[in-house]
Amino acid sequence: MQDSTRMGGLLGRTVLLAILLALLCTACDRSAEESKKGGNDIDPITTEEEPITSEESTSTEEPSSTRPGKKEENTADSGKTPVRRVEVSVLATDLEVPWSFAFLPGGDALVTERDSGRLLRVSPSGDVREIQTLPEGGSGEGGLLGVAVSPDYSEDRYVYAYYTTEIDNRVVRFRLGEAPEPLLTGIPVNTYHDGGRIKFGPDGMLYVSTGDAGESGNSQDRNSLGGKILRIEPDGSIPPDNPFPGSPVYSYGHRNVEGLAWDARGRLYASEFGQNTWDEVNRITAGENYGWPAVEGRGGEDQGYVDPITVWPTSEASPSGAEIPIDGAIPQWEGDLFVTALRGERLWRLELDEKGAVVDREKLLDGEIGRVRDVIQAPDGSLWISTSNYDSYGTPVSEQDDRILRLAPAGE
Repeated sequence: MQDSTRMGGLLGRTVLLAILLALLCTACDRSAEESKKGGNDIDPITTEEEPITSEESTSTEEPSSTRPGKKEENTADSGKTPVRRVEVSVLATDLEVPWSFAFLPGGDALVTERDSGRLLRVSPSGDVREIQTLPEGGSGEGGLLGVAVSPDYSEDRYVYAYYTTEIDNRVVRFRLGEAPEPLLTGIPVNTYHDGGRIKFGPDGMLYVSTGDAGESGNSQDRNSLGGKILRIEPDGSIPPDNPFPGSPVYSYGHRNVEGLAWDARGRLYASEFGQNTWDEVNRITAGENYGWPAVEGRGGEDQGYVDPITVWPTSEASPSGAEIPIDGAIPQWEGDLFVTALRGERLWRLELDEKGAVVDREKLLDGEIGRVRDVIQAPDGSLWISTSNYDSYGTPVSEQDDRILRLAPAGE
């Protein structure tokens, strides 16, 4: 009887041990799978247009869902734009508030870190290397902001940057590893509303976005460089065809512009922070006044101001970077305007019609990756975006923050 009891107890313990071992292995498998995802468990993106309301756009066109020629999935004989499944992958991690991108010949990107002042070089495979630290002296929203690469980089090797000092915001140029040469100084500075985006336009000129630095009167004062979009030659001189002779001012009446993008026809679009009610996207025309501080959002046309082409409640945007894919890798997004949203924590896709009006809007990555700072088309046609979860307003959503992510067709 004792042997039988002992054998029964041993058998019971063996069964219990086997069950515990099986549960442990299942947990290990689950943990390994989650570890393999490495914070990159971001769902692929499908296209889903959302018609906009009359309060959100100045367009009088019907939503594209009711118009012929809307981009949608095609068959071999339909003649419509093909739709490709878009996957999101993580390229670089553990960055310190990456603020701006610019691509070098060969496909590597220069990336600025706002708070550290570091200029990084990031390869398409995700290798990150520090190039140098620029002598910025900003705090709050200031720091090392925009970066641009000379259109003639292969010959002149120039890189351009916008950063904050103790006395101003300024635009400089330099060759990698060398000291910067000031080109445009005296841009108003504060701990907020510092603007900072710089990009070369299709005309070869350097465009510079600035904020009002907390002094709204700067925006209407054409003698101030604050609250403006500026346009200069690559050597810092004033283009002779600027709208105001001898002045770098290209457009004015802005509060805080952080995004610049051109469409295939060379039209310039700018994303702009509002105050308490409306954030904006404006189509920029040389010499025009965009209304701040007299107008926030729409309603300025009767006063001689230019109205935005679309607006959002400030809770849905706080718009920063902007880009329009041209000859990109994602057919259904060709010619759309992408705007990153900080407070809104998403990437906005705005469908534009032939007149440059916004006819549809779509939220991408909505709440999935936190605050989104910048977006740019890479040489291979994919889109790169950066998060800004370690800035003074954000909360990390991943152990890998801040990150650079890549949006590309599945399998590429």
